[in-house]
Amino acid sequence: MNVHFLAPIIGSLLLFTAITNLSAHEGGHQDNSRVSQASRTWSLAAEGSHLHGSFVSATEDQVQIRKDDNQLTHIAVNRLIDSDQAWIKSRLEEINRLNQQQEIRLVMFNQSEEGNNGNTAVDKTMPSIGEHFKPFEKVLQLRWDQDYFYVGSNGFPDHPMMIGIRSWQQQVPIPQKYLGDNAWRIPLHPVPAKNPMSTKNNFLRGAIALAVNGVPIFNPLNNRGDDAFLFGELDEYGGHCGRADDYHYHIAPTHLETMTGKDNPLAYALDGYPIFGFQDENATDFAPLDNLGGHKDAAGNYHYHAQKTYPYLNGGFYGEVTERGGQVDPQPRAEPIRPDLRPLRDAKITGFNRTDNRFKLEYDVSGRKGTITYVVKDDGGVDFTFQEPDRETRKESYRSRMGKPFLPQSNTSGTDVNSNEGQASNLPQLTVSSPAFAAGEEMPVEFTGDGIGQSPPVVWTSGPPGTQCYALNLWHVPGTGDVKSYWVLYDIPADVTSLPKNTQGIGTAGYNDKGHQEYDPMRSKGPGVKKYHITVYALSEKPKFTSAKVTRAELLKSISDITLAEGTMNYRYTRSRDGISLIIPGSIVGIIVAIALWFGYRS
Repeated sequence: MNVHFLAPIIGSLLLFTAITNLSAHEGGHQDNSRVSQASRTWSLAAEGSHLHGSFVSATEDQVQIRKDDNQLTHIAVNRLIDSDQAWIKSRLEEINRLNQQQEIRLVMFNQSEEGNNGNTAVDKTMPSIGEHFKPFEKVLQLRWDQDYFYVGSNGFPDHPMMIGIRSWQQQVPIPQKYLGDNAWRIPLHPVPAKNPMSTKNNFLRGAIALAVNGVPIFNPLNNRGDDAFLFGELDEYGGHCGRADDYHYHIAPTHLETMTGKDNPLAYALDGYPIFGFQDENATDFAPLDNLGGHKDAAGNYHYHAQKTYPYLNGGFYGEVTERGGQVDPQPRAEPIRPDLRPLRDAKITGFNRTDNRFKLEYDVSGRKGTITYVVKDDGGVDFTFQEPDRETRKESYRSRMGKPFLPQSNTSGTDVNSNEGQASNLPQLTVSSPAFAAGEEMPVEFTGDGIGQSPPVVWTSGPPGTQCYALNLWHVPGTGDVKSYWVLYDIPADVTSLPKNTQGIGTAGYNDKGHQEYDPMRSKGPGVKKYHITVYALSEKPKFTSAKVTRAELLKSISDITLAEGTMNYRYTRSRDGISLIIPGSIVGIIVAIALWFGYRS
């Protein structure tokens, strides 16, 4: 072997490794900021000043920062605010962890393609802010990077909506797709603003905070500058719908304390500071609130409090935010599917019911009853039936441009499709596993589109007495929230509790999302770790289908009342941009040999 040939390879590998380690610390942003993707805001505690720049390196005493003007500067770590010091500490720990890894993953990819969009979490440990959203995680999509915590939701609470509204513009709650790039984001390292902005005359459009159940909170003043609560525009929980039929609160959602606990935040303002419930005036730590509706605790940490009169919650932003077009920018957009209507004089909303994807709103106009019934369909369409007081029934249909709705509460799979670990329902549980790979691990390449694409072997524990057959589904939830199905199998005999590799002749194959009756080996778009799930259902009878084409949706609909038990195995799959992923031993000899073989193959 030519030593001179290996020298540049080793040098390139070391350079590549260094770049990989650095990029592991600087995640991208998902915003419209003009600041470079690796840039963050650093705050000097004593001076009260800030600078923008990217992290380069650090010791226990100093941090090196490349400012946005490309100049390098050194700052003593103890001059920075506590959150910046904690950030540096976590970066150093991450660097140390990476340097101690016994294995290196070398991914070959095409540099001309677009980079990662920042959806993948850099640190597997959920930030502390995530604990406050945990009580509602079954209806949320939670993720994070180095700078932001992202919350995906459909904007729906688990309580009745609209009841009690006396000033109504004929809107009804329709699920929104606050998902993926359109998710809510909260700064993990909020920065005090030099000139805090009030919500009295600013931010009259859009949200100013996000409740921990994923429902946005708008300015207590409506877009005309009137107090929405005093004008009778809000329901029993302090919310209503906007012109896009998007439900949101206008006052602090103090009812959430029954789920969160009294000493935990109810919401987070979009500047990153938490919002707690009402103060206890008899508490030993009671302290007056400033004109923004907040104060600092004994440790010097700023937070807001709910109030019983205007401004009801944060009356402005203690932290840095950007205002554009009368609202905090960036923030998710709601998607209207029908024209907004005029207020209906003297109307009062008296009832609201939901059953899965079917909704009914009842109202009263001077003793005359009216209803709006609507169905949110899987294809994004919404069918309305209007029964107006003293008028004939009329029907209207609209279609969302944002695609399939996000309705996690009506998921009939029995598995939380938005959970990081596929939490199960209250049904008895089957234990699902594979002899080829462990739960939570990487699926071997042979079962994916990068290999020969055979179906994986699957094993499960026996179902409870009365089990007549089993069904299976392999599925994935991308950032859009739309479930993708890769393998549907049903009518698996009751005495079968395992499937071999490349299963043939056992059960009946349903249709995958590509319209084929077979196993579809996943071919994930773009690099990064993706999560997949294999769910097995024990059924009390053979399912009966209304369609000859049995898809995942048809299967779940047919087995919803005959499922005795179920279980889910979660695993991961990592794919490079070009579908080439090499695992190389950590030893220098192994690296040299593997790289030499690679270049020899290419030549």
